[in-house]
Amino acid sequence: MSMVLFASVVRVRDGLPLSASTDYEQDKGFQETKKHLKGLSKKLNEFPDRCSLRSGLYNINFTSSLGVGYLMVCTESYPNVLAFSFLDELQREFIVTYDTKRINSALRPFYFIEFDNFIRKTKQRYNSPRSLSTKINLADMQTEIKLRPPYQLSTEDIGSINGFSQHKQSKYKGIAPNQMLEAITLSGIVACVLSVLCGALNLLRGVHAIESVLQNEDEDFNYVIAFFLGTAACLYQCYLFAYFSVWRNIKSFLAFAMICLCNMYLYELRNMWQILFHVTVGAFITLQIHLRQPQGKSPDYNV
Repeated sequence: MSMVLFASVVRVRDGLPLSASTDYEQDKGFQETKKHLKGLSKKLNEFPDRCSLRSGLYNINFTSSLGVGYLMVCTESYPNVLAFSFLDELQREFIVTYDTKRINSALRPFYFIEFDNFIRKTKQRYNSPRSLSTKINLADMQTEIKLRPPYQLSTEDIGSINGFSQHKQSKYKGIAPNQMLEAITLSGIVACVLSVLCGALNLLRGVHAIESVLQNEDEDFNYVIAFFLGTAACLYQCYLFAYFSVWRNIKSFLAFAMICLCNMYLYELRNMWQILFHVTVGAFITLQIHLRQPQGKSPDYNV
């Protein structure tokens, strides 16, 4: 009997599962197909937005749009037009229900578990073709598939979990210095510009302090050190905002503490408004560093 057996929704950039149906199929071939689906879900960003994969007696079909992938497993005899119409319904409902910001900020697997109910009901409809045919119009999907047929994948394209080597390491796998960070926001750009400005002001005052020390031996050289430490802390905050680093948030807080200490030491050379400006900018970029999280997936997720 041809039917839809399993469906899931995942985030394209890291393969994080957002929602999935429950399957009760214990067939060994089906479980092997599920393993292929797991491997595929981690590499959706490497393939076209509409693909099919034959796995024994089953087919895996998927579509992706706006950073979200929709995957399903069906029997090999299930019509392509119904399979992609099913995925199209999931896509339209998911886009309407959840906004991009919530999807991008999801941290744990199956964050939208309530969407499982819609997947289950839609799967039941598509497994009852008689009642389905009166409720949907397949003409547009048939035309679209004829004009742009799904790309046919093989198990070698995705790399199998059981014995096949992966063609390419995922750039988000593990925690490493080159790990990608989330997209830069306008507030983050403003924080960086202000931090660079504070660093430049500290550097300029530090150069003038050196000139004062050379001209007057009674001048405190510690002021020079405070200005240059403040410059280094401001620029290091910009670096932490731009690039991933281990213990990044802790390093940012320590840099902010250094900015506060330097300004406390320089209270005789600066008025209260100047000190408040430097400390506020330091706090602002520290917050932006904390908000700009790595794109890496949660280490305990599973499809």
